[in-house]
Amino acid sequence: MHAGEGDRPIDWAAVRGDFPLLQRQVHGKPLVYFDAANTGQKPEAVIAATDDFYRRHNANVSRAVHALGSEATEAYEGARNKLARFLNVRTDELILCSGTTFAINLVAYSWGLPRLKAGDAILVTRMEHHANIVPWQLIAQRTGATIKVAELQPDGSLDLDALHAAMTPDVKLLALAHVSNVLGTINPVTGICREARKRGIVTVIDGSQAAPHMPVDIAAIGCDFYAVTGHKMSGPTGTGALWARREHINAMPPFLGGGEMIKEVRFDGTVFNEGPHKFEAGTPNIAGHVGLGAACDYLAGIGMANIAAREQALLAHATEEMLKIDGLRLYGTAPHKAAVISFAIAGTHSHDLATLLDLEGVAVRSGQHCAHPLLQWLGVGTTCRASLAFYNTHEEIDAFVAALRKVKRLLA
Repeated sequence: MHAGEGDRPIDWAAVRGDFPLLQRQVHGKPLVYFDAANTGQKPEAVIAATDDFYRRHNANVSRAVHALGSEATEAYEGARNKLARFLNVRTDELILCSGTTFAINLVAYSWGLPRLKAGDAILVTRMEHHANIVPWQLIAQRTGATIKVAELQPDGSLDLDALHAAMTPDVKLLALAHVSNVLGTINPVTGICREARKRGIVTVIDGSQAAPHMPVDIAAIGCDFYAVTGHKMSGPTGTGALWARREHINAMPPFLGGGEMIKEVRFDGTVFNEGPHKFEAGTPNIAGHVGLGAACDYLAGIGMANIAAREQALLAHATEEMLKIDGLRLYGTAPHKAAVISFAIAGTHSHDLATLLDLEGVAVRSGQHCAHPLLQWLGVGTTCRASLAFYNTHEEIDAFVAALRKVKRLLA
């Protein structure tokens, strides 16, 4: 057990044992999975919950009155309740969906498209994932609105003075990552949302890289919209949610039409459902969200403060050891950052690095990380990214650094 990494001692070896995939080998080497920012691995509890739904409760939700239908609906709505508690929001303000990309598009088309017009501006930051850029570009093209970009400091932190200065009267919406998927920068979203609200600017926070790694209290943040992705939270793929303030949920038209998002349909008009359900057309990913509910229980059982502290300890260790490698450069050195380390080694291509690391059993991501504008600003074509999670170990960091040194020699 390790004390001092959170609010109570945690047996991290036992936690790691909860993840079946981490026990396997790759190319004859023990797997070192350093790609949590891409997707989180799944604990046995999540796998079991999803499997149990299909084996014992499989039916559609909110339709049939038979026992299985009632059980499926109870399980699905139970998952909504669990996620709401995890994020500290009201259940009737939480829209379940396939993840952050869908959630941001929902805001773009249901909030932005009916409201934005020529002369309005959408403010984004240089560090955004494409999912928090492209939807706004599409809406800007259709409405005549423009895109403004808030720039960064050399260490990868937001230039807050410049951001606040960019909050001019023409800005109607600010779209912002809570945590950068490339730099690891943790943005001070509470203060930023406070400044935006003073100016009447609606805020959309991409929480994909925050919710899996630190306590997230949406009520305290004070944003208008907050999006999360389930598969990064050790839940199943194709799951996630959008939280929206009640006044927005009431005012926004549905994004998609179909079953379950209606109260009554006539050829002369349709009465839509209330609350989040009017945005949940069709059969949802029921089993996936049941698994996401189990993931929320699992993470809460460890404690998000413990998880955050554990990952900060791993980040400090990895950063210290990586900086000892000649020719290695880190991208993103903000004082407040998550366990995301983008790097390059002089004279080597990131894809070559990642390919050879894979042969050593080490999984990292290489490429542009769905953040082309950020890499253009950094002045690099691609980077490698090692992203850590609470189930990783200090021994894995040592193995990763040893593999890096070996690969560097091979590519010299």
